[in-house]
Amino acid sequence: MELKRVVVTGLGAVTPLGNTVPQFWDSVVNGKSGAGPITHFDTTNFKTKFACEVKNFDGSEFIDRKEVRKMDLCSQYAVVAADEAIADAKIEVEKENLDKIGVIFGIGIGGIKTFEEEVLGYAKTKDTIGPKFNPFFIPKMIADIGPGHVSIKYGFRGPNFTTTSACASSTNAIVDAFNYIRLGKANIIVTGGAEAAITEAGVGGFSSMHAISARNDSPETASRPFSASRDGFVIGEGGACLILEEYEHAKARGAKIYAELAGCGLSADAHHITAPHPEGLGAILVMKNALEDAEMKPEDIDYINVHGTSTPLGDIAETKAIKEVFGESAYKLNISSSKSMTGHLLGATGALEALVCVLSIQNNIVTPTINFTEGDEDPEIDYKLNFTFNKAQKREVRAALSNTFGFGGHNASVIFKKLN
Repeated sequence: MELKRVVVTGLGAVTPLGNTVPQFWDSVVNGKSGAGPITHFDTTNFKTKFACEVKNFDGSEFIDRKEVRKMDLCSQYAVVAADEAIADAKIEVEKENLDKIGVIFGIGIGGIKTFEEEVLGYAKTKDTIGPKFNPFFIPKMIADIGPGHVSIKYGFRGPNFTTTSACASSTNAIVDAFNYIRLGKANIIVTGGAEAAITEAGVGGFSSMHAISARNDSPETASRPFSASRDGFVIGEGGACLILEEYEHAKARGAKIYAELAGCGLSADAHHITAPHPEGLGAILVMKNALEDAEMKPEDIDYINVHGTSTPLGDIAETKAIKEVFGESAYKLNISSSKSMTGHLLGATGALEALVCVLSIQNNIVTPTINFTEGDEDPEIDYKLNFTFNKAQKREVRAALSNTFGFGGHNASVIFKKLN
């Protein structure tokens, strides 16, 4: 069976750096940070008091008010990002076979704010009025409901589900969407990720395991991948969406094509529930698998958008893996971490970083890794590699690889390339 080609025809984003793709892209190209004091809840008793929040977002401006009340913020981000991507792709819904359009999103945590509110509310009233829960509690909370809302809104009847693999979730969603299309099971899949975990439980939980930065005196510089002084990631939120489409279908309807999705890789560290393999064995395997699937050589890749979370162990392991896979070609690559600017969007991060790769290919520019300063070098990191520190760099980007790694040892990589 000959596999079909898959291309990107639409993009959408709701992020800490802008609530549309153009706003987001302008911010990341110019090296802006989305970090600031948390406004979603009172942080008085919290060790970490900052995050990368989405700003100036009101779901009711985009979604019917009655429907918004049935949605956790996570689902609102998913729907709004999908709306932008669908509009960008100029999909004429009434002309399409809706049985062949699907929605697959990656969501790692889902409606944690809804869960908090309902359980805390129950704890306060259980001894007086008994169990009292909002009838929308469960459908607001469950992680699969975001793509469900998108499907219902547009009538898309193709594959519809959520992938959950922690911080690799939305890259796994892209991989699944890619495979359904190239196997001929769908013409179009609306894919991406969403997350809204800047809550008391979310921030408190990550803080208790010492995973997030506590650099409260300078939030905007707290995410500093590949710097010796890095002390954890900065939690972020938002949604990102890509329209993946079968190439001949896209060409027939005259769609604008951003890039081709060339291949993907999956692997497991099989090492630890939270820590990466110290030698990056899972990261090595996933990148090799992606290159093999794309039928590409290491020297064909010009840019890697790394997982690059700004954690002590993760940045070292990923650097080792890149050197092992790419050899001498590693020194010709540009490498950058979007998380230095956006923070870590958990389950949504892979989709947002895939979007960065697609725009880097289209615009021939590599976005920076911000917050590195001279004298803050880690002796275990090879600075002969081009980490694109602090300022975007113009170069031809023929192909870009995006890495995402999740708790549990889940690894996923995708490769985008210019359309030939």
